[in-house]
Amino acid sequence: MAIKDVIIGIAIIVMTILVSFYGINTFYPKPDYDDFCGDVKTQELIETQERCEELEGKWIVHERIEPVENLAEGFCDRDYYCRQDLEEAEKVRSRNVFLIALPLAILLIIVGAFLFKLESVGAGLMGGGIGTLIYGAGAYWPYSENWIRFILSLVALIILVGLAYWFSKKFGKKK
Repeated sequence: MAIKDVIIGIAIIVMTILVSFYGINTFYPKPDYDDFCGDVKTQELIETQERCEELEGKWIVHERIEPVENLAEGFCDRDYYCRQDLEEAEKVRSRNVFLIALPLAILLIIVGAFLFKLESVGAGLMGGGIGTLIYGAGAYWPYSENWIRFILSLVALIILVGLAYWFSKKFGKKK
């Protein structure tokens, strides 16, 4: 493969990843902090647990070895509960992004492997599929358990090895 083909292939990889990333984020945007916690801002100094709870915050107690004079025993985390809701929405979105990116990545790899005779385009789309897979898996990885990571990795490896053998057998040089 000529250097020009390699550069074009790399450019196609990058653009495929960008199209996948921005496409998913355009049609399935990230949860916005203001949608969950936009109304919790206040200029009020909250010094008691009761007032904090009236404002639907969570009172966090300072753990000190010795009490400090003229210092409140804790502080009010005004956006604690709405932040929990935001984090749960982000977790659900991350799982869904993975479920969108996985078949998209597999489709890109298959299309790149089988439909394009021009090697730089096919390899570029396959590389973009791998980048899309990394994006989708990376979004969900922090929220998944080790056994889920293992199963997903194993299945992906088996599919890719099988695809490589099938591709080689179907389109490889005859001996």
